[in-house]
Amino acid sequence: MALGGLVSNRNFTCFIGPGSVYQLGKDLSPQRGGISCAFVARYGGQIAKDPFSRCWHGMCFHAKEPLNEKVSKPIPTFHDEVQHCSPLSQKSIHCMNMKLKASRRCQYFLSSDPYSSSLIQQRAVYGLGLNKLGKANTARVHYKSEEHDITEAKVDPLESTEGTGESILLEGNVPQVSSWWQQFPKRWVIVLLCFAAFLLCNMDRVNMSIAILPMSQEFNWNSATVGLIQSSFFWGYLLTQILGGIWADKIGGKLVLGFGVVWWSMATVLTPIAARIGLPCLLIMRAFMGIGEGVAMPAMNNMLSKWIPVSERSRSLALVYSGMYLGSVVGLAFSPLLIQKFGWPSVFYSFGSLGSIWFALWLRKAYSSPKDDPDLGVEEKRLILEGNVSNAPVSSIPWKLILSKAPVWALIISHFCHNWGTFILLTWMPTYYNQVLKFNLMESGLLCVLPWLTMAAFANIGGWIADTLVRKGLSITVVRKIMQSIGFLGPAFFLSQLSHVRTPAMAVLCMACSQGSDAFSQSGLYSNHQDIGPRYAGVLLGLSNTAGVLAGVFGTAATGFILQRGSWNDVFKVAVALYIIGTLVWNVFSTGEKVLD
Repeated sequence: MALGGLVSNRNFTCFIGPGSVYQLGKDLSPQRGGISCAFVARYGGQIAKDPFSRCWHGMCFHAKEPLNEKVSKPIPTFHDEVQHCSPLSQKSIHCMNMKLKASRRCQYFLSSDPYSSSLIQQRAVYGLGLNKLGKANTARVHYKSEEHDITEAKVDPLESTEGTGESILLEGNVPQVSSWWQQFPKRWVIVLLCFAAFLLCNMDRVNMSIAILPMSQEFNWNSATVGLIQSSFFWGYLLTQILGGIWADKIGGKLVLGFGVVWWSMATVLTPIAARIGLPCLLIMRAFMGIGEGVAMPAMNNMLSKWIPVSERSRSLALVYSGMYLGSVVGLAFSPLLIQKFGWPSVFYSFGSLGSIWFALWLRKAYSSPKDDPDLGVEEKRLILEGNVSNAPVSSIPWKLILSKAPVWALIISHFCHNWGTFILLTWMPTYYNQVLKFNLMESGLLCVLPWLTMAAFANIGGWIADTLVRKGLSITVVRKIMQSIGFLGPAFFLSQLSHVRTPAMAVLCMACSQGSDAFSQSGLYSNHQDIGPRYAGVLLGLSNTAGVLAGVFGTAATGFILQRGSWNDVFKVAVALYIIGTLVWNVFSTGEKVLD
């Protein structure tokens, strides 16, 4: 017959029609160290006992059509049946010599739910290497026994001494054992896709900082015009931070993040055309690009709040944000090569077109919630949903309640203090290297990559440490405070040492260490939105990141004003003071407990 299944040395349950439940038995001779299973099914007064060797735990067969015939004669236990076997054959269930003949159409599929006795929907068998099992061949099956008719046989599970053992693929149309990438946890597929989105996000953002040089020569732009073009990105970026969070919390992160990537990718591709049309058109296109990238962080935060259990939250966020850092590295590294070989428009065309590839994968693999994913394995879904992750939809945003919570304001203020120092380091460091350390422009450009690499590495290290502490039983509040304190006090310490170093190498080392410790914030305040209000994670990140973007805008401008009247030491003193303020506010008012339902 055209019935097949993957089996190993574990018991599994058989369902033939609604309400008919049968356990597969085990070998009665444990000295062999193996377990065999007998397929026992009630079917119209005739019984099938097909010996399957080594059955996988949790695998079920389901018949989609009800079986209406009655059973003629029950026998109490499976043990009675094997008494008819010889001592030698008792070592294996194969002594039963069953015959199967076609007589009726039945449809079968596999499920990993061993507890349900009703007809359930088909789904993947998580952990068995079977990905999205469909219906088996439509078969006409007649079950006949040479010995007795039995209604049900159950044998308690017995652990095998052979471990998992080898598996056997029975004849039929069940898919072959899936590859390792098909067994990869689905929640981490979502994380990797978000990582790729943020990689593209910063690649498309930083390419203008390189392409602006040949563009200004071609269009005769002065420094004021260049500054206007660079700042136009933040017009749209500020506009959609909170709106992006509201949309994500209401309609789901999949749609919002997909929209964002498509929107900014199109704006990137159209940038050379807009530049040739005129300056106003270019400014509008850069603002449009900011609109697309503005929804990315809130939408991503909403996605991970639903997909990632708290014990993996820090690692997942650290990996996603490291995509931003590596995106800057890739953009700064490849933009000059593309411009030199193909001209400045090639940067926008090539980087922008990558978004279409990502979007195709996103549509196919991503879902806003684990409950929406039909291919998600039962065990993984149970792990996610038992991790206190909220999946309830949001119909309205309780602004008054949100803004009345002290931990929310701790997030907003801390995000402002954090981004003030971060944006100063990332935007003014080439000037510092050139004016103070006397590096040439080429060396300054290469050294600008170093902080991004350091942040990418230390963000993931911090995420691993934070999740390890949570799994060991340390409270989430304590973990968040420890990690963010490192993210504040580490940069404050290393920036304060810059006035005492005597060599350029030591100055670069201090900068790298400052940015490396700054990356621990991914396991601190950046993870805290999902802690205090998982249903409103997108809105909360939109609120705090708006403050962070404002800090970048004001801090960058204030640094230029300070340098006109003072020195670099004054710039660093202001940043250190804000880091200390952020540390105090965070440790007094923040929490890792949920404060918004």
